[in-house]
Amino acid sequence: MQTTKPKLVISTGAGMSAESGISTFRDAGGLWENHNVMDVASADGFARNPELVHRFYNERRRDLLKAQPNKGHLELKELEKYYDVYIITQNVDDLHERAGSSRVLHLHGELMKVRTIEEPTQVYTLDEEHLETTPDSTDAQGRHLRPHIVFFQEAVPNIERAVEWTAEADVFVVIGTSLAVYPAASLLHYVRAGVPVYYIDPNPAPVGSNVTVIRKGASEGIAELAEILGKSLQN
Repeated sequence: MQTTKPKLVISTGAGMSAESGISTFRDAGGLWENHNVMDVASADGFARNPELVHRFYNERRRDLLKAQPNKGHLELKELEKYYDVYIITQNVDDLHERAGSSRVLHLHGELMKVRTIEEPTQVYTLDEEHLETTPDSTDAQGRHLRPHIVFFQEAVPNIERAVEWTAEADVFVVIGTSLAVYPAASLLHYVRAGVPVYYIDPNPAPVGSNVTVIRKGASEGIAELAEILGKSLQN
């Protein structure tokens, strides 16, 4: 008789993709690739200079094509053998998907997608031959396109689903995040009492005594987590 796998919910941040060479603005004093974050990642910035924002994300897509999933991404895929793994990520790259993870929820959008300004639910996936957009880019219906990114000053559409996943977790894990970006950081508050919580980060933020902290980078930390989880399944 088939038994139900425990539900492992994982929240990943910038540190998850850092080992793949994906640049972040986490520790850059408000700069991202030498740009002020609010110029390239805010609703005001897009309204003020859409050409700059389009150009910035064109460059990020080119960088992403050169990157590969790291060992940590692949190890999360391996955990699907033993757990129903649900990944909630703040990252806009597609490295979790390319590593083979089957359930990935993006809180802050997806770099390889664009959507229409007039109808935000109309989303298109880009490919290697069609990476670049400009303020003049439109879909077949003539609707203007923008990066499928949740800018600062915009609501996070997927947060309700993320909360639902978190509340159903049998194990909850946070990887590579400073726990300073909301609403993602608030997910810890929705973990049910008694559910094991692990936090993997080389420079972790202060957390409660009920959280097991693994002070390592993503790949090393996930390897240690897998060992811990493997032992718990045997008990």
